[in-house]
Amino acid sequence: MPVIAGALALVVTLGATSCASQLDETDRALVEAGCAPVANAPKVTGKVTYWSMWTSGEPQMQVLDRAFRCFTEATGVEVDVQWIGRKVLTTSVAPALNTASVPDLIDQDISQVNAAIASSGGVQSVSDVLGMDTGEGKTVEAVLQRTSWDYPQNKLPSGGIKLIPYEMIGNGWWMAPDRVPGFVAPKTTEDLFTLFREARERGVAPVAQDGDIDFYNAYFYSQWAEKYVGPGGFLAAARDRTGGVWRSDPSFLAAARHVERMARDKVFIRGWDASKFPNVQNQWADGQAAYLFVGSWITSEAGQYRIKSGADPLVLRSFQIPKPDDAKFDTVEQLPIGFGITAKARNAAAAKALIAYILHKQNLEPIATKALNLTPRSDIAAPPGLEDIAANFADPSKVKVVAMDAVDGEEPDWATEVFYPLNKQLMLGQLGAEAFVEAMATNTQRYWARKN
Repeated sequence: MPVIAGALALVVTLGATSCASQLDETDRALVEAGCAPVANAPKVTGKVTYWSMWTSGEPQMQVLDRAFRCFTEATGVEVDVQWIGRKVLTTSVAPALNTASVPDLIDQDISQVNAAIASSGGVQSVSDVLGMDTGEGKTVEAVLQRTSWDYPQNKLPSGGIKLIPYEMIGNGWWMAPDRVPGFVAPKTTEDLFTLFREARERGVAPVAQDGDIDFYNAYFYSQWAEKYVGPGGFLAAARDRTGGVWRSDPSFLAAARHVERMARDKVFIRGWDASKFPNVQNQWADGQAAYLFVGSWITSEAGQYRIKSGADPLVLRSFQIPKPDDAKFDTVEQLPIGFGITAKARNAAAAKALIAYILHKQNLEPIATKALNLTPRSDIAAPPGLEDIAANFADPSKVKVVAMDAVDGEEPDWATEVFYPLNKQLMLGQLGAEAFVEAMATNTQRYWARKN
């Protein structure tokens, strides 16, 4: 789906298996379970003001709204919500930061929080929430996967953290196993390109790609670059005022050679570069291409498309880009969505208690069962189709990296002006790997010279 600039901001609402009867069963189970206990009843009364990234009627809104009502019933603290939508930070929170009308609680993915409000000091530390009881006799820190909150982009200059996650977004290659006889997930780069070749031999395009979505195009280069330079390396290259690291570190050229090979082997479906989202994605869902690299929301989007078109649901699985033999880091990208508290919050203590309460398993599990998304709790099962992504998040051998190494959130103008245009030329075969790296060095230096 098209997303607002800076991150993977539009998240799924309904999945391929989300028929009305299943949602009804989930709702009935929630009602029968009653309210989860509150362990951190705040000593203050009044209300918590929350400006939300969700809109009224979305499954995530319904899940959170129910937990809020339970929290109010147990504590007397009202939760005053505005269901604003994905642009909540840029259209509502950021303009309010220098006024007296600032919400206590906000949410979004970490890249957007950093780009819109954290960079200007708009959030306070929520580190103390980690030590609070969820209501299960367990601390928030104990129930969360550590990598979901302990990563550089989530750190304040003071050392505290900005967000407590409640939903996780991943990405990968997606495919329908029944369309690929004898499928085995690739373990090497050669295995991956063998899959592409075999797809062409079956008469289908190897890779679907909606070329009008810049950050979809960015997946390939950024993923391979991360495997060579590790977390933070791609972002550091974006911030190199001289542009010299693009020339001096051969890792960036090595990553470019893989994308160059994709262009040379013509793996992308015909017309991808002139497509209008979601046309090519829908072609993939209809079986005209074998593989699609995109975020974990695809299980929902493909499901909705197939239902609307009267086709049978897709059973999907995913796999990661294999680490090249000459690379050092077996990376997997993640994008945590979480709660933050504004620097000027009037009821921060109650807001923190509310965050801890949301992390109770009974409150959070419907994010998986009703909203059909992943959560940062390893004891909550992944929804159908997302098992592979969840396994990668839980695998301690995988090096976790914020999607696109957080470049789109931390340096969005550089991404738009320098990286995206050159990356697309690389994908089109208009630039070879060496020419791409040289252009990245030159244009990065020119970009920062203009900025300075």
